[in-house]
Amino acid sequence: MSIVPKETIQVIAQSIGINSLPPDAVDALAPDVEYRVREIMQEAIKCMRHSKRTILTADDVDRALNLRNVEPIYGFGSGDPLRFKRAVGHKDLFYIDDKDVEFKDVVEAPLPKVPLDTAVISHWLAIEGVQPAIPENSSVEGLVAPSDNKKSEFKEDGLSVDIKLPVKHVLSRELQLYFDKITELTVSRHDSVLFKEALVSLATDSGLHPLVPYFTYFIADEVARNLNDFPLLFALMRIVQSLLQNPHIHIEPYLHQLMPSIITCLVAKRIGNRFSDNHWELRNFTASLVALICKRFGHVYHNLQPRVTRTLLHAFLDPTKSLPQHYGAIQGLASLGPTVVRLLILPNLQPYLQLLEPEMRLEKQKNEMKRLEAWRVYGALFNHSTVPPLEINPGSALGYMHTPSNYIWGTLI
Repeated sequence: MSIVPKETIQVIAQSIGINSLPPDAVDALAPDVEYRVREIMQEAIKCMRHSKRTILTADDVDRALNLRNVEPIYGFGSGDPLRFKRAVGHKDLFYIDDKDVEFKDVVEAPLPKVPLDTAVISHWLAIEGVQPAIPENSSVEGLVAPSDNKKSEFKEDGLSVDIKLPVKHVLSRELQLYFDKITELTVSRHDSVLFKEALVSLATDSGLHPLVPYFTYFIADEVARNLNDFPLLFALMRIVQSLLQNPHIHIEPYLHQLMPSIITCLVAKRIGNRFSDNHWELRNFTASLVALICKRFGHVYHNLQPRVTRTLLHAFLDPTKSLPQHYGAIQGLASLGPTVVRLLILPNLQPYLQLLEPEMRLEKQKNEMKRLEAWRVYGALFNHSTVPPLEINPGSALGYMHTPSNYIWGTLI
């Protein structure tokens, strides 16, 4: 017995103009139709499997018809679901309700709006868990957050839309206490043993990555506000060193916030406000940090070392900069390797020494502090390049009558 009902054969025959189909013909056609349908579906399943899919589509049926040299099905494929209607006088017979559309109505219908040209743009969806206020993102201003602080609801064009509010970065209570303790030690007790233990913790603990943006902001803010506090600046640079040494911290995304603070401590015009503040040591330490960052992350950010080098070279060649700034620039360039020294320092050595030599002579520079700074810069050049010896007695240049010739190199450098 065929699965194709006889009534279906009769209705199809009537649709093509055969009103009286003999019962014997109906009985013979039903099994043949079933066979043809099964054959087409088997071929369609083969096409589906060759396409590495598990869902049968209309395209598979069309390909099966082509394989059997059967004319494919023509028509318009709509994304809307098909609407079936029950045939009058038949319980189990349905047909698709195709409405007749007048051609005049189609021609006189208003044209739809022209769609926008296809384009792809990029924008920040969220930064550190906070949604930036840009036109591409949904505005959350004026929305009243419900009690659960999960989503808000408003109506636009008569439709109810749910918008989730941006999720803020939440720290655990333990991490908050840890951050507060580290910042307290940095600001007020940076010379204590506990601060040294905190530096070891920053360099080794594995659960500190959520605190990296907070430490970055803390360092940048304190450096900008406390250039006259030499001990605090040194403590901040030690924190940077510990963060760089921690293998569990992914610090690359925050380098653009750390580098300005580091470069500031390297080439700042004035660091500290006391004569006893050894800002030379801080500049040397900061130069080693610059070298470490460029060595570790230079292959990830290809413009990192060129930008740092360009900044330091500008500070080195600018005659309006102070001598401590020149010293920091020289130390920073020299820390980047002998290639940088050969390409950037040595070609500018002779003209720079012509400007530096008058600052080192007692008869031309009466300010003792300026002469000390000049000899510091000369010592940095002497250590990192082949500087021709100057015919200046360091003792007389500093204003001392019986100072050993190695005083500058043994004590000040």
